[in-house]
Amino acid sequence: MNKEEFKKGVLSATLGSLWWGILGTYFFQFITFVGTLEVVVHRCIWTSCILLITTLIFNKWYLVKQSIINKKNFFILFVTSFLIFGNWTAWIYAVATNRIIDASYGYFIFPILTVFFDYLFLKEKLNKKRIFSIIIVIVSSIYLAFNLSMFPWIGILVAILWATYNLLRKLINVETDIGLLIESLFILPVAIVFFYFIYQKGFNDFSFANPKIMFYLFLAGPMTVIPLFLFIKGVEKCGLSSSGMIFFITPTSQFLLGYFYYNEPFSTDKFLSFILIWIAVLIYLRDLYENN
Repeated sequence: MNKEEFKKGVLSATLGSLWWGILGTYFFQFITFVGTLEVVVHRCIWTSCILLITTLIFNKWYLVKQSIINKKNFFILFVTSFLIFGNWTAWIYAVATNRIIDASYGYFIFPILTVFFDYLFLKEKLNKKRIFSIIIVIVSSIYLAFNLSMFPWIGILVAILWATYNLLRKLINVETDIGLLIESLFILPVAIVFFYFIYQKGFNDFSFANPKIMFYLFLAGPMTVIPLFLFIKGVEKCGLSSSGMIFFITPTSQFLLGYFYYNEPFSTDKFLSFILIWIAVLIYLRDLYENN
């Protein structure tokens, strides 16, 4: 691997992870005053529009056609479209209700949960370190479950939806941006129907009377697509293992933002549970490094 290309990949993946963790979290928290559902609706609509434009610019329509004429690809992307819709909804709800720390919990355990799902469903082998990481995650979750008022269910939901999404996407060979375009087109009609009902009830903030809010909601598209492209480019240039380590910048940034900037409550029980999670993450990262 070319050293300069590797450095560019690390930089790109880092920028994508920081974007998700800091800029993305701040932006979506800032616009949640319009309501979780309307934010998700506009995220779907404008992500679809921007990916249509980028697919046209990069002349990738043949890849879209190849993907949708394959029955297996078509069916899996249909299922994953609703998984990503659920993931977006859960995460934006967490941000809107001051549960960013809980959401970060989900993104900390997501890579380890993905390894577990790969073992269960794809029969991939587990070494001792990965088994130990999985056990620690389970112990941490059980520990929090004894105090249900502190159980980060929103983070668990985010992790399960995202890990299931990644599991299914591994079953097909479709470029990330093309897959996301097809997925967003699947859920676009649902988003439009939701927006229609929001408009009918008079709850919409997206209107020509509020051009500033219209612009903010439009930005939900670029705020989704730009970090995705940065991270994909990072994966291409520096590899999956390296970018996998870099990804943990995202939940770390979210956690720090939630605790220090948004002053979210962080109990002793959650602190102890997070210590276990961080130990699991360090073991997992060590294993990634040794097997890179």
